Amino acid sequence: MASADASQDLLETVQQSFGDGSQLLVRGGNGKAFYGNPPLSDCPELDMRSHAGVIDYVPEELMIRVRAGTPLSEVVSMVEQEGQMLAFEPPDFDNTATMGGVIAAGLSGPRRPFAGAVRDFVLGITLLTGQGQILSFGGQVMKNVAGYDVSRLMVGALGTLGVILDVSLKVLPKPAPEETFCLPLGDSSDGIDALLRQPVGLSAHACFDGNLYVRVKQGTDLDGEVVDAGIWNEIATHRLPCLGGGEALWRVSVPRTSTCYLDEAALVEWGGALRWVIDPESDPHQVVTSGHATLFRSRNVNQRKRFHPLNPTVARIHENLKKHFDPKGILNPGRMTWFSYAD
Repeated sequence: MASADASQDLLETVQQSFGDGSQLLVRGGNGKAFYGNPPLSDCPELDMRSHAGVIDYVPEELMIRVRAGTPLSEVVSMVEQEGQMLAFEPPDFDNTATMGGVIAAGLSGPRRPFAGAVRDFVLGITLLTGQGQILSFGGQVMKNVAGYDVSRLMVGALGTLGVILDVSLKVLPKPAPEETFCLPLGDSSDGIDALLRQPVGLSAHACFDGNLYVRVKQGTDLDGEVVDAGIWNEIATHRLPCLGGGEALWRVSVPRTSTCYLDEAALVEWGGALRWVIDPESDPHQVVTSGHATLFRSRNVNQRKRFHPLNPTVARIHENLKKHFDPKGILNPGRMTWFSYAD
């Protein structure tokens, strides 16, 4: 199906749902269906995969614009051929990720604390609202700041505010060749802190199984073993044995120096700011007071309230945004909250 036809079909489907109040599940590659609350209702899927293709890629402007159904792997391959990259290194859990899903989930990979998060690279978005309106926000170059906040609102919204039709992203040149080292972790964080202060081009950090893994510029002299760089994809997509098993995997984001869940974490990333905890004895939503905790995976597929509770002021902002973009609550009902916005 041609992209123009696919776009028209998407528009007509959402307009029909808005008219009769029926709900829709927005889906791309479906590789992150485990993430977020399960939908509140069993409703038809709005499949985005036919709405695919690169609209514009200008390497010299460090910009690419793609339709939501475009495979992430296709975009990564295209920019790599030009010596560039998606610097936030989005994870592709089952090699089916689409660019719309990348933005909707808002998940970043190992380079995130050193290069920036997904939203830092979003230049603009074309959105199909829950009212069946197509709106465009932002631009295609960094100097065009119109609509920046609205574009970035869609990052991590899990399709609850609108259907992403296309997105413009900033790309970056690939860095100089890098190496990955495995070093004994030891009993102190002093070595990690010292490494973070060194001019070694550090671009990834992870601790698990008693070892510290770092990615640095090639030629850096570290007292450790050089290992295959593929370890970072295993870390990003949770293929590590240390993350296997358990009923629940929690994602805990806290200040780097916090001790919260530091000893219990199976994996620590981002210089200590991100901890992955399996089956914690206490409820992380109650324990984490500075930062936030998300139930990332659960064997109980019907479990709700996976995201950190919001304070009343922020919750009202979320509710008002939802009512503005999707007043009848037809898009991905309940995926981010345990209550419905439907009238």
